Amino acid sequence: MTPLEAALMVIIVAILLFVIYYYWRGVKGDVSLRRPMESRVDEYLDRRFEMMIDEWSLVTRTKLQSFRQSKDQILEANEAKVASLKGFSETMEENLKNLEGRLSALEEQIGQK
Repeated sequence: MTPLEAALMVIIVAILLFVIYYYWRGVKGDVSLRRPMESRVDEYLDRRFEMMIDEWSLVTRTKLQSFRQSKDQILEANEAKVASLKGFSETMEENLKNLEGRLSALEEQIGQK
C-alpha cells in the first residue's frame, strides 16, 4: 500500500466518523440506523414541539374543539338570523316593486287628467 492510498483511507475513515458523529451528536432518544435522518428530525420536532406551537401561534386540536363547541350555538343562531333577514329582504323587494307599480299607475292617472 502506497502512502497515497493510506492517506485516502485515513480521509475516508475520517469522513465516515464525521458523518456518524453528525447524525448521533446530541441524540437523547432512539436513532434508527435504517433511517438516521428521519429519526433525528422526528426527535427534533418532539423536543421543540411546544416551543413551535407558541412561536407560530398555533392552536392544538383540543383548544380548537372546545372553541368550536362554545361557538356552535352562536353560529347557528346567526345563520338563522341571516336566513330570516334574507327572507325579509326578498319580501321587501317584492313590496317595493308593487309600490313602484302602483306609483307609476297613479302618475299615469294624474298625467291623463
